[in-house]
Amino acid sequence: MFRALRFLGFLLVHTAIAVVGFVLLPTPPLLAQRTLTGAEAKSHVGEQATVCGKVMSTLFAERRRDGPTFLDVDKPYYERVFSILIWGMDRSKFGEPETAYRGKRVCVTGKISDYKGVAVIVASEPSQVKLQ
Repeated sequence: MFRALRFLGFLLVHTAIAVVGFVLLPTPPLLAQRTLTGAEAKSHVGEQATVCGKVMSTLFAERRRDGPTFLDVDKPYYERVFSILIWGMDRSKFGEPETAYRGKRVCVTGKISDYKGVAVIVASEPSQVKLQ
């Protein structure tokens, strides 16, 4: 009798741990599935997400030391709410992103950051930016 109760307690505890682990601890790929618009991105700084929209304006700041390229999503530069930022050291992987993506609908995946008051995702690999 004691052996049966001990086994039942063991089974109950391990089943409870498995259920709690499954329900309360989602896997990272599930968290990365969040899809946002450019306007929504500002409220999610610090989070991993996918942001989709149309590239309305582009800028390659070639004279700056770090040579950034900005792809402004959903709004043009002077009204921008979200940008894809490609630093100069990664630019060669993308070809000429300011012409390749201008006017196209894209989705970019990565961690949303704040860059001078604008929500951005830094794209260091072309696989982060998908044409829709």
